[in-house]
Amino acid sequence: MFKKIILAICLCLGLVACSTSQTPDVTFHTLDGKELNLSDLKGKVVYLKFWATSCTTCVRMMPQNIRDYEKYHDKGLETIAVAMSYDPKTFVQNFADAHQLPFIVALDSDGSIAKAFDNVRYTPVAFLIDKKGNIIKRLVGDYNHEEFIPLLEKALAE
Repeated sequence: MFKKIILAICLCLGLVACSTSQTPDVTFHTLDGKELNLSDLKGKVVYLKFWATSCTTCVRMMPQNIRDYEKYHDKGLETIAVAMSYDPKTFVQNFADAHQLPFIVALDSDGSIAKAFDNVRYTPVAFLIDKKGNIIKRLVGDYNHEEFIPLLEKALAE
């Protein structure tokens, strides 16, 4: 009986983990002073990354994020790097300039975007969002890039 209960719980957790959920319609304030609604990007696959200049893992992963953007942007990928509320705008601007970030960099000055996305508190956390605006994967920490690419390519092909 105990094994059946454990199996049922595991199956339920598996269904929850595999399910997609609609993204919140948030407005980003970009480093270049523009506003962008996430809903404006429907029809594109979005890689939404919460990061901080003080996060060593985030900084280490950024060159790979740049390579992915450069490889897949023309195929429909949009990348948004959202700086956490505790990251000063000058630090974010200096990092973006020094590393020539080619994608959208946004500031979450009041923490509202992180809160809308399941209350993100630590970095890095990223979300892969399909063309319909559904979250298809939440990526926490230094995720396995080799497992991520097939998910990205599948989302771009749909």
